[in-house]
This record gives sequence, structure tokens and C-alpha cells, in this order.
Amino acid sequence: MRRLIILAVVVAVTAALAAPALALPGKPDFNDHIFADGQAYGTKVVAMLPTPNGKNMQSFDKLFIITNGADGQLPVGEAAPGNSDYNGGRWYTHTATWTDAGLAAHGGPVLLKSYADVMLHAGLGHLEISAGPGETGAPAFFVCPLLPVK
Repeated sequence: MRRLIILAVVVAVTAALAAPALALPGKPDFNDHIFADGQAYGTKVVAMLPTPNGKNMQSFDKLFIITNGADGQLPVGEAAPGNSDYNGGRWYTHTATWTDAGLAAHGGPVLLKSYADVMLHAGLGHLEISAGPGETGAPAFFVCPLLPVK
């Protein structure tokens, strides 16, 4: 089920970003799509972005796609609206995978809902994180603001 949810998000983001540049942006979707700061958010895919030039990396938040997450796992954003570190939905995709040690420590993957959750488990050696989308099919850099779930 979690792979289906991740696949649906990746397909939606990829399809919206692959549309011609003159096409209208995607409609807002107020359903659960991304966890950030402990809650679920909807989103609106706006545009794929080029790789930053090194001088503007601080203008992106990390978005973690957990490849073998718990049931109900959504991608996890580094920050959300209301957080002073939120960059308005400019994302740099990262891939996170539960390690065998992490899975053994918890009897399976744990649902991650915040950057603090991701960093805690990475620090414990329970998650391996790599920059970039890996084989998920998601774009590496894109704009996708977070919207309240209705």
C-alpha cells in the first residue's frame, strides 16, 4: 500500500511537471500528500526547476521520499507553512531507506511525519539518506507549495 501511495505522488508530480511550459499549472489538491512539521498537507505542483548554481541551495527545503516506509507513509518535507525555515514549496528531493538495523529496532518501519523524525532515525543509523530522487522517478528540484488539508 505504501509503495502505491509513493508511486501515486511520484506519478502526479512527474506528470504535472512534464506538461508543456505553456500549460496551466495543476489544480490545488487538498488531500494528504506530504508530511511536514508533524501534519499532512495537500499541494499544487507548479514547475520543475533547474539544478541550483550553488549560490541558492539555501532557498530549497529537503523533501524525503521514504522508499520502504510504513503504511500511510507520505514524503516528508523539511519545513511547512508557519515555520520560519519554510521556503514556499521549493524542494530538493532526497531518498531515505530504512536500514536492516532500523527495521529490527522497531519491528518494521515507523511512520515519519517531520524533519525531526527523519533526522532522529538517520542519526540512530535507522535510515540511509541520499541526495536526489534515486530511482523514484521524482524530479530533483521543483516548486510545489504546501496547502492545508480540507
